[in-house]
Amino acid sequence: MGNNDCTVIRGGRVLDAQTGAAPHQDIVVCEDKIAALSPPGEIFSGQTASIDAGGKLLIPGLINAHTHGHGALGKGRGDRWTLELLLNAGPWISGEREMEDKKLAAQLNAAEMLLKGCTACYDLYFEFPEPTPEGMTAVAEGYGDVGVRAVIAPMLADLSLYEAVPGFLDYLPDKLRDQAAALRLAPCEKSLKASRLLLETWQHHPNQARLAIAPTIPHHCSDAFLAGCRDLAREYDAGIHMHLAESKLQGVIGRQRYGKTAAAHLDDLGLLGPHFTAAHCVWLERDDLQLLADRGCSIAHQPECNLRLGSGIAPARDFLERGINTGIGTDGCNASDHQNMFSALRAAANVSRVVERDYQRWLSAREAFDMATEGGARVLGFGELLGRIAPGRLADIVFLDLHSVNYLPLNNPLHQVVNCEDSSAVDSVMVGGRMVLRERRFVDFDYHGLRRRIAPAMERLNRATAARRELAERLEPLLGRYCIGLSGRPRDPRTSN
Repeated sequence: MGNNDCTVIRGGRVLDAQTGAAPHQDIVVCEDKIAALSPPGEIFSGQTASIDAGGKLLIPGLINAHTHGHGALGKGRGDRWTLELLLNAGPWISGEREMEDKKLAAQLNAAEMLLKGCTACYDLYFEFPEPTPEGMTAVAEGYGDVGVRAVIAPMLADLSLYEAVPGFLDYLPDKLRDQAAALRLAPCEKSLKASRLLLETWQHHPNQARLAIAPTIPHHCSDAFLAGCRDLAREYDAGIHMHLAESKLQGVIGRQRYGKTAAAHLDDLGLLGPHFTAAHCVWLERDDLQLLADRGCSIAHQPECNLRLGSGIAPARDFLERGINTGIGTDGCNASDHQNMFSALRAAANVSRVVERDYQRWLSAREAFDMATEGGARVLGFGELLGRIAPGRLADIVFLDLHSVNYLPLNNPLHQVVNCEDSSAVDSVMVGGRMVLRERRFVDFDYHGLRRRIAPAMERLNRATAARRELAERLEPLLGRYCIGLSGRPRDPRTSN
């Protein structure tokens, strides 16, 4: 490989997350990977292209371990929503999508992440009533247009929210019961058949867009459906990503439905293993954590969404002490209203201070940063390719402006990335050796065209989902009260066995 195939990033300071230092180093990028790091000026330029990174702090692209691309059009929709009330609103905030809307949402999700220093994500994307090759291809193309890598996991279930919450349909007045019962998802066999077709026909490069499977919440899925997802994942070597013990209600329903925790039930069905990622995990019981550790599972930690929906604070220190690989996610914009991984990793560090009295058990800046980079890389299945600026890794690099007020004075680069950075210092972003954002402007993607398309799309979607919104708003107070009563039982699923 000749010099013409390589680029040297000169004059920047490369963050060392292990020490907190940021020495001046030059980075050689050949094709899409990092080939070498060296002291400044040691690499002969010749005809090698170069990028001036003077005054920039270089960090690996952040990795979003859990998002929902379909939620990008849902910012600001709700206020005092619990998880269950958010799910109740789902048919109108994410419904009636045409193919162009699915791609538009993915592009918007990707654009926000890239502007805020994130270069890869695990997207549990919902396509109603079942995933299609055309829909998921539109999502993959949306991410590719912007330049963000994605593991795309169609979000699946064969039971609606109203069927999954025990006794809720019987609790409703007759007319509302009939309307809620009509909001059914595709049957088990149909969704599994659609998922198989998707896995069989997927043709995107695995370093740009991979497929996984997301049977969304255990009690929203029949056992036959979960077993079918397990078998597909094994056959096609795909990951499985599920919401697990996110809300207290989920912990209560798991015990009520299975006679054991949802995690234990998933293990009985053979779903837990190195390809399994559990999202949230706020209300796991003690034995569940060890079970996930023993099976080699990962956890996606969404501290801001857990606060936003009132779900609680996940015990992240316990995850790490048991050796569970943990990444950090933003969740979807319809749940936490943004895709800012700097905000999410800072929240991960800070909420650990609330649940742990011993300051030595608080998450350190290094641990939070590792979770948002290398931990996330392992969640996505890119463990040896992403998450670090090092030879052999894909060249996904974020250029932070050291002239930003966030770094004045520059006392400790790592601490300031975690505790000061709000994404305002993101100047440029490289993905796979290609500059996709330069001086906060997209290099190839038409961001202004994206902006122009959003308003008319939302006007059309708001009209199309008006009846669903009306139904959801009528159901909301009934569902809210019912779930409070169901989850308000005295036992605490995290501490009871």
